[in-house]
Order: sequence, then C-alpha cells, then structure tokens
Amino acid sequence: MWSLCAVLLVVVMLTVMIAWGKVQPLLAFVVAAMAAALMLGVPAGKIPGAIEKGIGDLLGSLVVVICLGAVFGKLIADSGAARRIAISLVKTLGPARVPVAMTVTGFVVGLPLDYNVGFVLMIPLIFSLVAQSGRPAVALGMPLLAGLSIAHGFLPPHPSPTALVAAVQADLGTTLLYGLIVALPTLCIAGPLFALTLKRIRAQPAPVFQGAPIPEHELPSAFASFATALLPVLLLGAFTLATLLRPALAGPLAFFANPLVVMLASYLVAVFTLGLGRGRTLVQVMGSAQEALREIAPILLIIAGAGALKQVLTEAGVSAQLGAQLASLPVPPLLLGWAVATLIRVCLGSATVAGLTAAGVVGPLVESTDVNPNLMVLAVGAGSLMFSHVNDSAFWMFKEYFGLSLKDTFRSWTAMETLAGTFGIVFVLILSLFVG
Repeated sequence: MWSLCAVLLVVVMLTVMIAWGKVQPLLAFVVAAMAAALMLGVPAGKIPGAIEKGIGDLLGSLVVVICLGAVFGKLIADSGAARRIAISLVKTLGPARVPVAMTVTGFVVGLPLDYNVGFVLMIPLIFSLVAQSGRPAVALGMPLLAGLSIAHGFLPPHPSPTALVAAVQADLGTTLLYGLIVALPTLCIAGPLFALTLKRIRAQPAPVFQGAPIPEHELPSAFASFATALLPVLLLGAFTLATLLRPALAGPLAFFANPLVVMLASYLVAVFTLGLGRGRTLVQVMGSAQEALREIAPILLIIAGAGALKQVLTEAGVSAQLGAQLASLPVPPLLLGWAVATLIRVCLGSATVAGLTAAGVVGPLVESTDVNPNLMVLAVGAGSLMFSHVNDSAFWMFKEYFGLSLKDTFRSWTAMETLAGTFGIVFVLILSLFVG
C-alpha cells in the first residue's frame, strides 16, 4: 500500500513542479525520481546510478530514430512538400469535399511531422482556405488538426509511441499497422463528423498568423512530396507484411526493417528529392537538420527524465508490484493502460509525457498478463490524448492561433481530443477481439 501511495505522491509532485512551478521537465523528473527512491527505500548510494541507467537505457534505443524523424520532418516542412500535399488533396477532392481533404491532409502530414511543426505549417493553409471558401475557421481546421494529433499520439515514429514500443517490447511495424487500423475510424469521428457541430464557433485569428502561402510554382511536385513523406511508413509496412506472410524472411530483412535504417534511408532519399534535387545546397539542407535537432532537444530531455523515474520504480520493485496488483483487478489490461495514461495526461498536460510516464506502469502489466503489447501501445496512446486542458501547450496554441475564448476552446479542442482518446480505446478493444 505504501508503494502505491509513494507513486501517487510522486505524480502529484511532478504535476506541481511542471504545471504550477514551470520546472523544466528533465529536472522535475530527476527530483521526483530521487524523492521516489528515498521514499521506497532504495539505498542512497544507488540512486544516482539508477537515474543514469534509466536515462541511458531509454535514450540509447530511441535517440537516433527520434532525431532522424525530426530532421526528416523538418526537411519536408522547409521544402514545401507538406503544403504541396495539402493543396493537391484539396484540388483533387474539390471544394465540396474540403473537410475530407483537410482530414486526409492532417493525417498524411502528421505521419512524418511532429504535431507542433505540423500545426504551425498548416495554419496558413487553413486560414487561406477560410478566406477562399467563407467556411468557419474552427469547423474547417479541426479535421486537419485531429489528423495531426491522432498521428502524433498513436503512430510511430512519433516519440511517445516509439518509446512505448521499446518499453513493452512490442514490434514497431506491427504496432504501426494496428495503429492505422485504429486511427482511421477514430479520425473520421473526431475529425470531420465532430467538426459538423462546430460551425457556430467564430474564430478571430490574429493577422500575424495569416501568412501568405508559398507560391505553388516553388513547391515540389505532388509525386515527390507524397512519395517522400510516406516513404518510412511504406517501408516499415512493407517489411512487416513480408515477414508476416513469409516468416523465413525475418532474418534476412532484420537489418533493413530496423527503424533506424528505415529512417536513415528515408532521410537520405529526402535530401536528394526535396533538397539537392531542387537546387538547395548541402549546407542549406544540413542547416535545416541543425534547426530540427534544436527543436527536438526538449522532447529528448523529457524522454530522458521519464527513463530515470521508470528505472527507479523498477529497481524499487514498485513497477512489478503495481503490475501484479493491476493485473488482479477485474478490468481488462488494455483499459487499465488507457486509464493510467489518461490520469497522467490530465495531471501533466503533455501527451508525450503521459505516454512515457505510463510506460513504467504498463510494462510490468504486459509482462504479467497475456495482453498484446502492440495493442497496449495504442491503448496508452489513446489515453495520452484525453482531456487536453490548460496545462497542455497545444491547448493554448489552438486558442491563441484561432483567437477563441476559453469556453470555445474547451468546446472544440478539448472535446476533439477526448473523442479521439475515447473512440481510440474503443477501437483498440474491438481489434483485440480479432488479434488477441
């Protein structure tokens, strides 16, 4: 019982430090990890080593993949490929199907791009379409933002799903395939269908956010944009399907199917198709990579801090105890994983932090039950999207960019995120009936 109380105290401590005290997340995690270790009886001399081990173990398997994903997404953004994808979809589907086009755009752009990058990149497109069509900004933009958010919460190579795959020893390719199965119907509900209820909300976006669009003749071709942006997903999906259909290929394809190799190969292709092949110098392309690495650094620090806390809880035996206690409850493990992530999301705000922190609890739960680890990644991902509110930076970005009141932000953004998390776990549970 004391172990559970200690964990709850640590979560409260993290909440106060990050949400109220605005303490840098890495520092907050390290302080919380030390406090947890002392409360749980870990010898003082072993605490620094446990923290260092937790940081190293988690970052060691993730840092290269996450950094490659960041520079890959940055290149897609800077080259105009993401904007070309959006324009092509709108033109192909026609003005009457703009909500569908926005939904597909958000999801496709969200596959390689971090949510914040995709949000800022797509805002000019949303407001330009608002001006052209006369549609309400929130109702028009919500399907796109739902696509960005759901891809960020559910699908590798985004940081939280990728870290969860490592934490519960899931398979990245299988998780990606299952994630697509869950994400698409979830997106339809939380995106275009929910947007139908938002037509009465009136946005007042500041002029500074209504930047002029990049001239179309300066954008890369639609083929190059789509093919390059989707390349890592296509490669991971193809290798996974090949090994599922022909298990004998698992060994020969192990190197090529490794996420590190896939992301590196995709980035090298992007350097040529969206960089050097369009007249940019190697110095310019590498300058974009340096900016991306600076932007991803805070996320890596959050991951490092989560690893420190996870290791302390593991060495104290708390994770195993909680896993055994949770497994004994008359609640499906997937629903428990979702609930843990939801609680942390409400307390700490960040979907990434919620997913990473939940990994320390759901890891032993996966080990002590026969639950599918790939589905557990998705269940936690769904929980990490729940109830975005005033302690979430994405909440404020949406509010300020669209010029909304707090009431309308809760009515639109918070409701969309909650729908995504709720229907996400529903579809995960339905999928579990078929794949175990």
